[in-house]
Amino acid sequence: MDAAVDKFLIQFGSSVEQNTFVKMTLGKARNKSQNLKNIYVRLVEIKNEEKLSFTYRYKNRDEVKNYGIAEARLELEKFLGSEMMHAHLFTTKSNLSLSINKKGKGHLITGNPTLSQVEDKQHDRSKKRFVNKSALYLKELGVTDQKGEVRPKMIDKYKQINKYIELLNPILQSQKNKKKLKIVDMGAGKGYLTFALYDYLKTEVGIEVEITGVEQREELVDFCNKLAAENGFTGLHFEKGSIEKFNFKKLDVLIALHACDTATDDAIFHGIKSDASVIVCAPCCHKQIRQQMKPDVEQLPFLKYGILMERQAEMLTDTIRALIMEQMGYESKIFEFISNEHTAKNLMIVGQKSNKEIDKAQIQDKIDSLKNRYGIEYHYLEKRILND
Repeated sequence: MDAAVDKFLIQFGSSVEQNTFVKMTLGKARNKSQNLKNIYVRLVEIKNEEKLSFTYRYKNRDEVKNYGIAEARLELEKFLGSEMMHAHLFTTKSNLSLSINKKGKGHLITGNPTLSQVEDKQHDRSKKRFVNKSALYLKELGVTDQKGEVRPKMIDKYKQINKYIELLNPILQSQKNKKKLKIVDMGAGKGYLTFALYDYLKTEVGIEVEITGVEQREELVDFCNKLAAENGFTGLHFEKGSIEKFNFKKLDVLIALHACDTATDDAIFHGIKSDASVIVCAPCCHKQIRQQMKPDVEQLPFLKYGILMERQAEMLTDTIRALIMEQMGYESKIFEFISNEHTAKNLMIVGQKSNKEIDKAQIQDKIDSLKNRYGIEYHYLEKRILND
């Protein structure tokens, strides 16, 4: 056995014995086409006996097996270097990262601990789910089967829906003091997220809510309205329309997920104009800024490469959006919406109305500095606000 791998396994065993073990992850499959993607290991207690619980994460399912300490080491030996090329051991004393090359040679890096407490060993501990699998609308949308179980091909969709509600929950909880929360969801599509949000706010949180889903495809509008009626969701309805032409009235929350290119800016603009307390966007496509960029590649040599120019255009577009929202009185945040294994378009921009004093000139200086540095003439959202 390679010395680095052996040392890693010894450290693993010692951490379990000394009660400093927190968790372990194995990843980077040797064969990218293989079905097994990751392995997650944690300590559990079953009938007063400690076990190592292995969660094998396959493309369309998860499988859990529990082992004693000696068995767990044999299981790790089986996978390290043959199927999984990276392993990360988290203990309360240190972090260990193991990487193995195709020749089986391991490289071990020890770092400071990022987790200071061991995890709860309760075996039946389960992650909080914000979406009830037995909900009728999930079955009608094809997410679950007749038994209320998530269909294998819809596991990623179900995870995405849960993550969406998990992220919005603390944001919308701050609005629960309102008599009725009015939400507009632009580009609602088939309504996966719209139905889940309504159900959660109405059923779980107990907020009186009125949600309007806006979608351009008439057949989806008809389908969603029929489904809302069948579920008794009286405060949820869908209308045919687009971000550019929709008649926005007073609203509390504007949501626009994966609105293409400047449609995201149109959504933010309408949210600001409607004095929405919360604006939530997941941008998609960033052509408007990319087409204008004329940076000095001598000063910024990484922008000689097309893929890096694309990524820089995305960051610039969303950074200026966030700055403009701050300039208009919103506290803005940008964070990962869902894992990039599902989609590369995985950022979410959230603006929450703030009472803080704003130095608009200082923010404008930041925006102008970015535009000047990258040869940008204008940002579409900025132009919309100036021309309003």
